[in-house]
Amino acid sequence: MISEDICPSLTPVKTVHNNPWFTVNNRGGYFTTEMKESQGVILPIVDRKSIILVRVYRPVIEDETLELPAGGFSLDKESPEKGLNRELAEETGVILEDISRLVPLPPIAVSPNRNPNLIFPFKVDITQKEYDSRKKHDNEIKEVLCVSFSKVLKMIKSGEIYVALPIAVILRFLVR
Repeated sequence: MISEDICPSLTPVKTVHNNPWFTVNNRGGYFTTEMKESQGVILPIVDRKSIILVRVYRPVIEDETLELPAGGFSLDKESPEKGLNRELAEETGVILEDISRLVPLPPIAVSPNRNPNLIFPFKVDITQKEYDSRKKHDNEIKEVLCVSFSKVLKMIKSGEIYVALPIAVILRFLVR
């Protein structure tokens, strides 16, 4: 399914590839990768001094990356807050009873030359007790870490955290 409201000036539109997760379209000579679900990321802040990160194995680059909890949600089935609360629980085991604690942050364009979809970040403040009492996370996640702001900055600087989206969300928050 092609959304005509995306890149309206780039025509004609021809779908080159389609699968359950994304499409690749030729939009007037510009090839785009377009997610079928809205995408979001959560910045979980623990006691105003640490950030929850997840270690995930990414087969495409054959490495375990440090990232923020993130995922997709279908706006016709759930709100961004509900979808990202679900992702937070699945990936970290942290359960929020009140999703109004999720605070939207300005959206981020990850690859504006090839992907017209914006990523929707949210911040949530949690306590150390909530982090310590988290439940089991899903099998996709190798490890859940609680890392101090100063250590996160060192990990970004050293290249230990190298995925663009978490870096953008974390740095935007820390330099505010």
